[in-house]
Amino acid sequence: MPPTRQAPTAPPEATLRLPAEFVALLYPVVCLAPLGLAMTRDVAPASLWEVLAAGLGLAGLAAMAVQVVTSGRFELVSGRLGIDRVMAFHKTAAWWVLLALLVHPVAYVIPTYLADPALGLERLIAYHTLPQYRTGVIALSALILLVISSALRNRLPWRYELWRGTHVILALVALFCGLHHAVTAGRFSALGAVHAYWWGIGIVAVAVMAILYGLRWARLHRRPWRLASVTKRADRMWELDIQPAPGTPPLSYRAGQFVWITEGARRFPLFDHPFSIADSPERPGLSLIIKEAGDFTSRIGTLAPGTAIGLDGPFGHFTREDHPADAYLLIAGGVGIAPIMGLLRDLVAQGHDGPVRLAYAAGDPDNFACLDEIAAAGSQFDLQSWLLSEEDAPGWQGDLGRLDRDRLRAMLDGLDPGRTVALICGPGPMVTAVSDTLVDLGMPMKQVIYERFDYSGGASAQDRRMRRRFLGLGAALGLGVAGFAALG
Repeated sequence: MPPTRQAPTAPPEATLRLPAEFVALLYPVVCLAPLGLAMTRDVAPASLWEVLAAGLGLAGLAAMAVQVVTSGRFELVSGRLGIDRVMAFHKTAAWWVLLALLVHPVAYVIPTYLADPALGLERLIAYHTLPQYRTGVIALSALILLVISSALRNRLPWRYELWRGTHVILALVALFCGLHHAVTAGRFSALGAVHAYWWGIGIVAVAVMAILYGLRWARLHRRPWRLASVTKRADRMWELDIQPAPGTPPLSYRAGQFVWITEGARRFPLFDHPFSIADSPERPGLSLIIKEAGDFTSRIGTLAPGTAIGLDGPFGHFTREDHPADAYLLIAGGVGIAPIMGLLRDLVAQGHDGPVRLAYAAGDPDNFACLDEIAAAGSQFDLQSWLLSEEDAPGWQGDLGRLDRDRLRAMLDGLDPGRTVALICGPGPMVTAVSDTLVDLGMPMKQVIYERFDYSGGASAQDRRMRRRFLGLGAALGLGVAGFAALG
């Protein structure tokens, strides 16, 4: 357990976070706004296909711009959505942006192609080779590379920082070349309200980049933190106790949230990594439980006390404040114990008196962290724990196997599923299986909350419902473009 500290942190500050329903409504409004503005302009008559092509370009470019602020780094937009939903939407929307902008030049030549295929092909080639369309071609090429490299990220032999830097550069090239193409070659964008709209989008994008890579870089250095200690908690799993440097204000957060961290001379937002807070805001400073699993984390246990740490956050809604209930199921798999320990430590610090059921699963006994602390918490309030190892080992006192339906039913025994919230963190396959089983056992889907540290293992019923809603947003954009073409 982290060292005892002398004074509590300030209570978490109220952060303005837009309701999820409002964000969902705002998305098609922003993406279709240039089409509405375009309808106020008089332009030369055009065929249905040409107006459709223009509409795809307008909506696709606006949706591309929105991608800049759906990266999960702005609590105003993503605070009530959760990192899983934000990232899932970001990935899904990238594909319909790409589809719209791929079809955009093709739709322009369809009338010509239907009348004269050779001439139609010649016109399509001209769109991709003439100087006046060059920035559009560059934008589309960058977008293709961006989406494909993101889809293949886990298969590419790139360090995370290299992939992320490439991602940012390609995104900026695609967006700003797309904006230049729109205002110099667009049928509706050369003048008037649509022209002004693109300038506004460009200014917002510059401001976003300035905040992410300018203001936050300055804050990382102006408000440094220090590594107080590094303690081994399990096989390749370490707990970092991080304290504010003199003059740095305490971090206002809620148990279960996460932060992005950098260290030493690498305190620049491009090099940061997200980790769940494994601590209670009732104590100053914070702790992180991190497993060696990649480029950055492979050396986490060698960091020296006193190392400068940069913190950006907090983020996320994996908290009891966002999901109040009479009883809680806290379920962790592997290093998913990090936010669960944060929640557990906060329950102890606050003197919680409601029922809590905790399940902790790992591959083998050497992978378990903080077992003494979990046991001690059982004497503080109504806590029942299940420890499950997939492999046996000498001296192991817990259960063997996985968190199956019978064990989850036992966790719910005596609790009202409708007044209980499950908070789950772990690998993709486990999260999918556990969340679906809890819903089958009678828990309302909206009360099964999870965060994953990987996205393998398919999709849960909640994921599928979420993606249907995402596709509904994409369909709304498609209907908007179709309506624009029909009225044009």
